[in-house]
Amino acid sequence: MTTTPNLRLNVLDQSPIRPGSTPREAILETAELARLADRLGYGRFWVSEHHNTNTLAGSTPEVLLAYLGSQTQRIRLGSGGIMLPHYSALKVAENFRMLETLFPGRIDLGMGRAPGADRLTAYALNPNNTFNEKDFVEQLMDLQAYLRDERVPDTIHERVMAIPQAPAAPELWILSSSGQSGLFAAHLGMAFSFAQFINGTGGPEAVRTYRQRFRPSLELAAPLANMAVFTLCADTEERAQELRAAMDLQLIRFSKGQFTPFPTTEEVRSYRFTAEDQALLRQNQGRVVSGTPEQVHAQFTALAADYGVDEITAVTITADFQDRRRSYELLAEAFELTATTAQRHAELV
Repeated sequence: MTTTPNLRLNVLDQSPIRPGSTPREAILETAELARLADRLGYGRFWVSEHHNTNTLAGSTPEVLLAYLGSQTQRIRLGSGGIMLPHYSALKVAENFRMLETLFPGRIDLGMGRAPGADRLTAYALNPNNTFNEKDFVEQLMDLQAYLRDERVPDTIHERVMAIPQAPAAPELWILSSSGQSGLFAAHLGMAFSFAQFINGTGGPEAVRTYRQRFRPSLELAAPLANMAVFTLCADTEERAQELRAAMDLQLIRFSKGQFTPFPTTEEVRSYRFTAEDQALLRQNQGRVVSGTPEQVHAQFTALAADYGVDEITAVTITADFQDRRRSYELLAEAFELTATTAQRHAELV
């Protein structure tokens, strides 16, 4: 197999609660995957933020990251992402300054403006949330100022600083599934990640626009981008197809507003896909990469070329944890990842 030496691989884990499992088990599985990714040579391990759901356990990335930092040695850890409109910019800055102080040079602060839940839950988290783009941009600018220790006359930044003080700040990323937030990332000189696992179309164009509009900042001299996609890698085509069918069914359920635990292989085998389902399958096709290591390697290489990026983030959910773990192992083997090469890549960023 021909490898792609400049392609870095990352993990985004949503702490899914498998059928018959518990939220605690889901979090412990996330920790096990972080340790595994650290050993295998993945570059980043991000965790997500969701609320008011019985299918995902990850509600507080900043808390979980503190634990994951104690469980790993090298890999960068980050939020994928913090839903910034729920919180004050100062509190987010302090949370991630603390993480950077504990694990220097290893923290990514990825931010989004989606609610990560329904609107009622978003209101409960922050009754003043307007979902306004202007407010989001102002929050981003405030966050940047806190992390830079800016003392701007006649503003709150003249008298309020984010603690603890640290010699460096976390790497700032903006996450988007539409491309609009990519313009904010370009304007503010932040890194940009496109969530193809949420929206299977428009990603390459969004990244190209981000690059064209990018303005250097104190933190980032040149544009930095990646993309994230559902990834299912298996030893055989037959098993990969079974895992893909389960993911297809789950995405169909979500499209219909059915938020249920991830389907088992047995559920998928007994399910009959309707004409409406087939239309949804075509609509969701670009959100998932699946196959044997050789097939996934080819698809990732093509995606990297299409996006013009040198890092891809894999998002893997399966009903059986061993399938999830095996998928990351096979992917690492396909790209010949090692902790040493991942460290060299990190030093170049």
